Amino acid sequence: MKNPPEGWPRISSSLFYDDAAAAIDWLVRAFGFEVQERVEDEQERIVHSQLVLDGGLIMVGQTGLQPDREYQQSPRTVGGANTQSLAVYVDDADAHCERARAAGAEITMEPATQDYGEGYWVDRSYGALDLEGHHWWFLQRLR
Repeated sequence: MKNPPEGWPRISSSLFYDDAAAAIDWLVRAFGFEVQERVEDEQERIVHSQLVLDGGLIMVGQTGLQPDREYQQSPRTVGGANTQSLAVYVDDADAHCERARAAGAEITMEPATQDYGEGYWVDRSYGALDLEGHHWWFLQRLR
């Protein structure tokens, strides 16, 4: 299998927001992403962006820019529905949760340790909703 393009992970996800510019700023502040690329149109709407976190990459875009792509919706415009949840490994789930909470993330599951038994793993994780309702899981591998 060929390697992905330089700077790209083998898999990434695209998220759509009604206010993508505000979402990018919030994702940086709350979850620690860094902006790798940000492309705006003449009205300063986000047409494409790439945010990175420890080797992972997400793309954030503005809803409504391409009417033929009705699937590009924010959860808040579809009653909070999510068809995927993002899972991100972090070094310290408790500290990350506090950072997210301070930035206004809705914590849906407080940090807790899950032990999946001998021969498997132990994670410390929490769940959060971002400012438009995308669901995120942040996990710290303990064993």
